Amino acid sequence: MTALDVVNTLSGYLWGTPLLVTVLFGGIFYTLATKFFTFRYFGHMIKHTFGTLLKKDESKEKAAGKISPFEAVAVAIGGTVGVGNIGGVSTAIATGGPGAVFWLWLWGLCGMTIKTAEVSLAVYFRSKDESGNFYGGSTYYMEKGIGKAMGLKIWKVLALIFFVGMFAGMIGGAQTYTIAEGLHTSFGIPMLPFTICYAAFIILVVWKGIHSIANFATKVVPFMCLIYLVGGVIIIAKNLGTIPHVFGMIFSDAFTGTAAVGGFAGAAFAQVVKTGVARSIYSNEAGWGSSPFAHASANTPHPVRQGLWGSFEVFVDTILVCSITALSILCAGVWDSGIMGASLAIEAYSTAFGTIGGNFITICVFLFGMTTSTGWCAYYEVMIRQLFSKNMKLRENFVKLYKLVFMLPGVYVVWLAETGGSGPELIWAIADCTNAVPTFANIVALLFLSKQFLMLLNDYKARYLGIGTVDPNFKVFYDTEDQPVAVG
Repeated sequence: MTALDVVNTLSGYLWGTPLLVTVLFGGIFYTLATKFFTFRYFGHMIKHTFGTLLKKDESKEKAAGKISPFEAVAVAIGGTVGVGNIGGVSTAIATGGPGAVFWLWLWGLCGMTIKTAEVSLAVYFRSKDESGNFYGGSTYYMEKGIGKAMGLKIWKVLALIFFVGMFAGMIGGAQTYTIAEGLHTSFGIPMLPFTICYAAFIILVVWKGIHSIANFATKVVPFMCLIYLVGGVIIIAKNLGTIPHVFGMIFSDAFTGTAAVGGFAGAAFAQVVKTGVARSIYSNEAGWGSSPFAHASANTPHPVRQGLWGSFEVFVDTILVCSITALSILCAGVWDSGIMGASLAIEAYSTAFGTIGGNFITICVFLFGMTTSTGWCAYYEVMIRQLFSKNMKLRENFVKLYKLVFMLPGVYVVWLAETGGSGPELIWAIADCTNAVPTFANIVALLFLSKQFLMLLNDYKARYLGIGTVDPNFKVFYDTEDQPVAVG
């Protein structure tokens, strides 16, 4: 049995019916419980996220020792808008067929509400370190929300499962491999030597901590998203006549599976659902519980205000960027060619633009991968700080050690995939395994904390939307000391 067979078997168990039901139930429950908040107030969300970037006083607002809401979302989008949007979506279509795109979209829509909830809860339950910096995330709302506020010891089980799953993600190597794959396909650069150089470069970027990462992300994220979207729109525009057929395949194959076509092996209904949902979560991280670690550091007057940035993040990642990737590949007619990973997206762009198109997508892969690698380093750093919260010296030394070695497992996995011949199929099978475990723990935690989030949401609607009455005794933050003041 090969490494790919072992990982595929494990992925099949982890992403079996129990997890899929839990994830989809959580997404649908939150969407219904909030009365479709992210859809009904989509304009409000855009106004207070993207709209604030046009106002210098709001977009640049930050306090000493904190990062601005935009910097937080830049780190988070840097963590989500990554190679999963290119290599991940490409492989989802190559292994699950066009129907996988439907399930990717479905979770993207539900994920807008889920991400609003997990970000809001992370900000609400966050803590402050000795230097005055805010920090928090999924394990913090498990500890404070389920453990302290609800008095349930199950938070320790959920946090342990989450920690194990998240740190197992260090071995994935999807970002590094996809960048190396793209550069090798387009420019013939040897994969393993590049991987080593890339790992060293990322270590240099993250050495100065989350503020350095935030500064890096704010410069790269808007640029990389824009150029990628423009290129994809041009491909779709050049193939407008195929759009009806493409959407027909997406919606019909979503519920029937996909028969074998060309180099495509065909996919059963269960595989289509699993592939679409798993790859959507890997891409937009809604429900994964990862990006709340970045958002918790933001200087924001209300947890739900930062939660709107989480919703915006999913919208950009899945509804815009992932859709561009999927439609580009399907419109170009290369989805059943047997090609996997970033190479499939490169093939689509090369079909439309020639060599220049392939080189263009490779540059996008490089930019996407850099911001994802640095963004995830920030997430892990916050989790490490919680693990060693009672020993500052040990905590700081462990963080430094982590920053030196966190890229090494990815280098090993790239070597394994390259020498074993399994390539992107193995890499993305590993990615599916590593995001299944923390996603399960986080979704369960969100279900436990749904009442707290709905109270936060109602308070936000009363203060900022004029819906209901503001309760003057309601605590906008769990720990109120030195928190921003919410305004009515």
